[in-house]
Amino acid sequence: MTLFQQVLMNEMATVQLGAQLAQSIQAPCVIYLSGPLGAGKSVLVRSMLQALGIQGPIKSPTYALVESYKYSSYSVYHFDFYRFSGENEWEECGFRDYFNENSLCFIEWAEKAVAQLPTADLEISLNYLDNPLKNNDYIGRRISIQAKTQCGAVLLCNLKEI
Repeated sequence: MTLFQQVLMNEMATVQLGAQLAQSIQAPCVIYLSGPLGAGKSVLVRSMLQALGIQGPIKSPTYALVESYKYSSYSVYHFDFYRFSGENEWEECGFRDYFNENSLCFIEWAEKAVAQLPTADLEISLNYLDNPLKNNDYIGRRISIQAKTQCGAVLLCNLKEI
């Protein structure tokens, strides 16, 4: 399986899917996350990190650009490039060294530096579902996960619909 799609009706479904993804993850691994603000990218990453056993606060790196964590013998990096105004910022920040054989890298807004980044093992897209009812509020999310490498394909093999 190289593509997984599902509707996540609430935050708990997002958390459960993140925990499933974490069961097979190992370094090196690069995951791109895309979607509009508030679609659940940070929730998904937080759930994966918590499932790995990372304790303490796990916050969105929107202002810091990167949050780092230690897991087993791996380094875990959660990037958020929302505030990037050009692809050169990635290089100027010195992020190249973060991507190595002993790192798990989760990248929100990867499209803002994609020409500089290593190939993603997984590309995850989260989008709102339109509510066809009354006031056009949003309900749920649609997630699409595409494997781009053999490592990514292994991660997708273990996913089950929530």
